[in-house]
Amino acid sequence: MAAMGLTEWAYSLSESLLSDPLPRRWAHSLGVAKRARSLGPILGRDAELLEASAVLHDIGYSPTTANTGFHPLDGARFLRDHEQADERIIRLVAHHSCALLEAEERGLRQELEEEFDLERPELVDALLYCDMTTTPDGTPTTPADRLDEIVRRYGPDTIVGRFIQRAAPEIHAATKRVVTRLAQVSA
Repeated sequence: MAAMGLTEWAYSLSESLLSDPLPRRWAHSLGVAKRARSLGPILGRDAELLEASAVLHDIGYSPTTANTGFHPLDGARFLRDHEQADERIIRLVAHHSCALLEAEERGLRQELEEEFDLERPELVDALLYCDMTTTPDGTPTTPADRLDEIVRRYGPDTIVGRFIQRAAPEIHAATKRVVTRLAQVSA
């Protein structure tokens, strides 16, 4: 990673893990990273960190990295164990989009909490906002539509369906916090 910049490294790694086996997931990751770039005005010196985390957030779905079947944990472990990535990126990937709630549904909450600390709340909110305002194909959407799409895709009574319904209030609250911060800087 030393020979290239943080975002260049992140895009290259994510593309190598997702573009061929999971092109739709790669398109989503690119859309989430684009949304992250739009948050530059509220992120300051953390803008590059968030963009790198955004493009990497779903690498745990890759056949190369998938181990437990829980993509935040698998992605974070890969970044830690194989890439020696920045600790803050690892924490953001591990805890993106209310991952603790899904980990609980999967019986992995204790593992996730013990292995990876939470990152600063405003960065956790920012990554959640980026993920939940981007469709699976990488285009912009609203959190309400994204939540509906996830429940339809997985089913309301599946692990993901149950988790995302439980997470909905926090997803909406985090989105509101990010939108409020954006409005404050543009006012």
